[in-house]
Amino acid sequence: MARVEPVVGEPAAVADLGEERAVLVADVHAGIETGLRYERGVELDSRADERRGRLCALIDETDADRLVVLGDLAHRIAAPEGDEREELAALVGAVTDRVPLTLVEGNHDAGVAEAFADRVDVIGPEGGVIGTDGAGGGRGVALLHGHTLPDPRLLDADVVCMGHEHPQVRLEDAVGGSRVERAWLRGEVDPDAFVEAAGGSTGDGDPPELVVFPAFNDRSGGTWVNVEGRPFLAPFLPAALPDADAYLLDGTRLGDYRRV
Repeated sequence: MARVEPVVGEPAAVADLGEERAVLVADVHAGIETGLRYERGVELDSRADERRGRLCALIDETDADRLVVLGDLAHRIAAPEGDEREELAALVGAVTDRVPLTLVEGNHDAGVAEAFADRVDVIGPEGGVIGTDGAGGGRGVALLHGHTLPDPRLLDADVVCMGHEHPQVRLEDAVGGSRVERAWLRGEVDPDAFVEAAGGSTGDGDPPELVVFPAFNDRSGGTWVNVEGRPFLAPFLPAALPDADAYLLDGTRLGDYRRV
């Protein structure tokens, strides 16, 4: 069975795919400072060098053979230009000088695949499966961003990995103080809810685990999954994940995300 294990302390996970080891992240949102400047008039110092350095360090530390970005490598929805394109070019260059880069197209990636077609392998927004020939006869790891309806064939994988949601939990202490932390969501997928709108088959095997990744970019906000009335972004959530646990980046298991 294909396995996806978080990197402790990081919004990243490692997938062992038989002959290949991949490190997975979601929602890098390169160029977010440029986007915030144009969208909201907010001026922030760029963390482009830090983001690029963290990604390269993850590749080195995990001994990965590939980097997979589960959508939203870029921030602005339009085709990248100016400072954002410069950041993306430097990031893509630094990564692909080390390992191949796979991008699952997200809703913020318009024009990214075309702009860097010579250096990036692309999976469409409906998702795809990698590692189907992995050790132990595993069914592979399914990848999607999560902003659109998934390919029903993703249910044939062992694990489905997605981004888009930027899950966070709001934690309160006994005296009323609170803080917000990025979190993972993990649980068995409800096949019918996952593919209902797409009108596909629910697959023949056991339902896969669904792993919702925290955003790699800590400036990109997110869904407070344990606060009532906060809507999810993905069209199949929360229905497709009826029973899921939340985990902090340090590995702390918080239990059912709705009761945190």
